[in-house]
Amino acid sequence: MTFTGFPVAALDFYDDLELDNTKSFWEAHKPVYLESVKAPMVALTDALEPEFGKAKVFRPFRDVRFAKDKTPYKTSQGSFTGAAPATGWYVEVSARGVRIGAGFYEASSERLAAYRSAVDDERRGTQLASIIKALEAGGWEIGGDRLKTTPRGYDSDHPRIELLRHKSLTVGRTLGFEPVIHTPELLDVVRADWRTLRPLVDWATAL
Repeated sequence: MTFTGFPVAALDFYDDLELDNTKSFWEAHKPVYLESVKAPMVALTDALEPEFGKAKVFRPFRDVRFAKDKTPYKTSQGSFTGAAPATGWYVEVSARGVRIGAGFYEASSERLAAYRSAVDDERRGTQLASIIKALEAGGWEIGGDRLKTTPRGYDSDHPRIELLRHKSLTVGRTLGFEPVIHTPELLDVVRADWRTLRPLVDWATAL
């Protein structure tokens, strides 16, 4: 299937799902999900696969076993293309349009220690700081879980203390309702953005 963009029906579907997150609504509108949401996402990730690798298109069902919120369905359709454990590129569509991102989304205690050691290292740490600075200058939003305090074993006046506080590190931007999201050209936008984010993904993959 050739990617032609996400139709307006995809955004409308999630608008309605946020108001009526029930099995009855889902069953009545499942064809819209399959045709307007899932199929375009699969086509998009298939087109990106030769350069970035196979994507995981997330299931629409929430895991509510341990959640206070028991609504059964996710209110966005995301996909993740991995380069290393919990590290890679992301794209999603929701009622708020399309969002693009990359980074590492969680880390084991061993990998977190490796991340902080790399940030502390003058060469590797300076490299990451430069990558993040360039992305921020380009309008990207820096996210991820982070400590409010100083990580144990590091000084509060460390030149890269803000990066050391991160337990995960993500970068993203929202296209929102820009007309391009409804066109085949969205593929070129996502490809270009993922290329822009490749230095961050490569840095994290080397941990």
